[in-house]
Amino acid sequence: MLNVHKIKQEICEIGRRIYQRGFAAANDGNISFRLGPNEVLCTPTMISKGFMKPEDLCVVDMEGKQLSGHRKRTSEIMLHLEIMKARPDVKAVVHCHPPHATAFGIAREPIPQCVLPEVEIFLGDVPIARYETPGGPEFAKTVLPFVEKTNIIILANHGTVSYGETVERAYWWAEILDAYCRILMLARGLGRIHYFSEPEAQALLQLKQKWGFKDPRFELTNCDICANDVFRDSWKETGVQHQAFQPPRYCKPADGAGQPAAKSAGQLANTDGQPAAPGAATANPHSASAGQPTETVQQPSVAQLGAAEQEALIQTITDRVMEMLAKM
Repeated sequence: MLNVHKIKQEICEIGRRIYQRGFAAANDGNISFRLGPNEVLCTPTMISKGFMKPEDLCVVDMEGKQLSGHRKRTSEIMLHLEIMKARPDVKAVVHCHPPHATAFGIAREPIPQCVLPEVEIFLGDVPIARYETPGGPEFAKTVLPFVEKTNIIILANHGTVSYGETVERAYWWAEILDAYCRILMLARGLGRIHYFSEPEAQALLQLKQKWGFKDPRFELTNCDICANDVFRDSWKETGVQHQAFQPPRYCKPADGAGQPAAKSAGQLANTDGQPAAPGAATANPHSASAGQPTETVQQPSVAQLGAAEQEALIQTITDRVMEMLAKM
């Protein structure tokens, strides 16, 4: 039997984590849990997620009508309900504003793949949904093209929404994504990103499949597994484009004919273990070894960044260094 009070306590605990990690300032963010076919427990509006009590929570039906609770339900509940309608397996939804992941949504920069094993296994390709004014039905529908293919979505110029079978699991996706985005920013500040080779990326996908995690790349043909192919069709509408992080690319023989095919995985940048100067073009050793012309990706240097971008980058690195020193 469902223990509603325990679920309320869990929602309050996840609310505290969101607040303490800086994922929700003031009264930002909202959390929900499906109690039954037509009942959803949710956080109220105008309350800090770090200081909620079980009695503060509300219950709404699947159309958003409030059924109980002395506080008014969150204004963004329709987003949660659209996800639950599209995914019957989803029990919990968490919406928050993790700063590093949200920065990618503001820049409309696709999240690079083939960099960290944990991200490949647990997240895969992460879409960015188009911007709409929060709270309305059109805002809620922006996630529908992506809901069945992922467990976390970046909302352009807004934040993230993640979902799963428990409130904690739904929150985990946001925490993993934000940590990854911060690591990407730090690595980019050093001048380059090392991507997995195609065999390394394939090995992680096989492991993901073995562990029972879904990934739309399993079902795609001619998929560049490291090149953000899954949600590329939505980029034009959303305004997403590669600027800071160019994806890797490989040339691969097609059908054994020995001719270059459409790019099928990603270019492996700087795999020789030697340092590259910031802004230097990086060669594709896989293309060269196959007798094909070497492709290059020109990465902008720190000096080419604007003053505001440099200042933000320096502050990010400084924060990280201070964090590490405090632990020593």
